[in-house]
Amino acid sequence: MEERRVVITGTGVISPVGNGTEAFWSALKAGQCGISAYPEAKEWNLPVSVAGAVCDFDPTAYGITLKETKRNDRFCLFAQAAAEQAMQESGLVAGDNIAPERLGIYVGTGIGGMTTFAEQTKVMLEEGADRISPLFIPKMIGNIAAGNIAIRYGAQGANLTAVAACASSTQSVGEAFRAVKFGFADAILTGGTEAVLHPLAFGGFVSAHALTLAEDPTRASLPFSIDRAGFVMAEGAAMLVLEEYNHAVARGAKIIAEVTGYGNYCDAHHATAPRPDGLPASWAIRDALAQSGYHEGEDLYINANGTGTHLNDKTETAAIKLALGETDARRASISSTKSMTGHMIGAAGAVEILASALALRDGIIPPTIGLVNPDPECDLDYTPLTAKERPVRVAVSNSLGFGGHDASVALRKYE
Repeated sequence: MEERRVVITGTGVISPVGNGTEAFWSALKAGQCGISAYPEAKEWNLPVSVAGAVCDFDPTAYGITLKETKRNDRFCLFAQAAAEQAMQESGLVAGDNIAPERLGIYVGTGIGGMTTFAEQTKVMLEEGADRISPLFIPKMIGNIAAGNIAIRYGAQGANLTAVAACASSTQSVGEAFRAVKFGFADAILTGGTEAVLHPLAFGGFVSAHALTLAEDPTRASLPFSIDRAGFVMAEGAAMLVLEEYNHAVARGAKIIAEVTGYGNYCDAHHATAPRPDGLPASWAIRDALAQSGYHEGEDLYINANGTGTHLNDKTETAAIKLALGETDARRASISSTKSMTGHMIGAAGAVEILASALALRDGIIPPTIGLVNPDPECDLDYTPLTAKERPVRVAVSNSLGFGGHDASVALRKYE
């Protein structure tokens, strides 16, 4: 089967550090913290003080009508807003410069419409099952973001929803890459979305001892720090247009970066804890880079999963060393943008792949803010505190999710 080149021609993002690609990227380069006080958690009798909430989000600014805002869960509105940005930037129009059946939609989400689920459960318990809204199912189901986006853009190609916890949208982007690479589509709008700043989610993660209980937003998300004590819940969405290279060039599209590799494995170890030796995660990194033609000594950026949990960060450090070898692992520039955005769950992978593409484009490594006291077990170059200029040629974005999902997507600077 013929292998084709795959490039990014459109981007969009809704995030705690900014809405829109350039606002998001400017915030990351400046080391801005998008984590803020979240007093609602105290009202729910939960020991959580902070979250990465999306601010100033107006769905109507992205062509979503007021009626549509009432018929969609927040996670779906985020996805549609990011999708509109990406499609506008790409210039793709189904039936005009791409055949509708050759345009696909792949969207990842870890949980889907949790707010809608909780609201309608309350209706059932207080008023009866016969009072549940007819919109309950089409607002709550995880695949509805991909479905509604396809309807909006007339995309009649493959439509896929990945649900793999924190690796959801990394899998979505990776599977979209494969579909375009091997000729099953000419372009796929892909990414991830999540909106679970809700007592049900907070309560579950608190009970699992996964969230930080820090009160200072600037000292809450601390990847690779000796002081780390859990991740920060966040929300948002990111979408990317992945397009076959010749198709993009023929229509004069702007190319941001090239997607070049994808690795996908499972720890098969524990429901929530990563496998301590990091071996399957290292295979995902290794495969993504091997497909990219990465060679020893090449300038490399790694956007780490870097959640700020004790087990994740030391396991990922081990995985990077296994995948690259000690010398190249120490040569790589690494950072966790979750130090600024918090953990966007099912949207995290797509957001971090976007950050990786922009790092390649501009030769700037975004920082791991808050990394004042590095953990001796996390002894690589995690770009502490401030961004640095470095003309990297290859990037890889890692995701490790509950259930043992390990996924990595690699990119190259577009030449």
